[in-house]
Amino acid sequence: MIVHAATVIHVVDDDPAMRTALTRLLTQAGYTVKGYPSAGEFLVADFDPSRGCLLLDLELPGPGGLDLQHALQRLGRQMPIVFISAHRDIPRTVMAIKAGACDFLVKPIEAQTLFAAIDNALAAAVVVPSPAEPGKLADAHHLNARELVVLRGIVAGRLNKQIAAELAVSERTIKSCRADLMRKLHANSFADLVILAEPIVRAHAST
Repeated sequence: MIVHAATVIHVVDDDPAMRTALTRLLTQAGYTVKGYPSAGEFLVADFDPSRGCLLLDLELPGPGGLDLQHALQRLGRQMPIVFISAHRDIPRTVMAIKAGACDFLVKPIEAQTLFAAIDNALAAAVVVPSPAEPGKLADAHHLNARELVVLRGIVAGRLNKQIAAELAVSERTIKSCRADLMRKLHANSFADLVILAEPIVRAHAST
């Protein structure tokens, strides 16, 4: 077993059963784990400067996950964040990722998916393209008008059905287009796609 004891995973989830299950799973994997039932409990706890990651529930009593993310940014407390939620929420997923979150996982979460997300967050595996890259990236893959509309929708946090309505096509077509975009832009996850899409959309908006 790989030991990660020097790495602290902070689990913020108001569901005691989920918090206990995640703590047990991560502890068994060798991580040091600290659990909190709310955003407030996390903020008032003594700041731990150890290398770590925040596993953050989107829906919390009082200030939610996005509120905590913004609070940490205001406080200058840099920590990779992996959001978790019982529901797939595309608009708020996009908001979280654009604000710097590394990933967004939907419960129930498979162990290997969780470990991979944490490893990626800790390693800062997602590379944001430099300002000089977006145009080259888009030109290299010859993105068509439909793909650019879909990318704009993704950056705006719109649902597949909303993008489909704008283009007068089926949701299945939009899902297929999104899969093609992930392949063309070498995105390994939806988080990757959002990060890569924003500078491309911005570059095309200025042309």
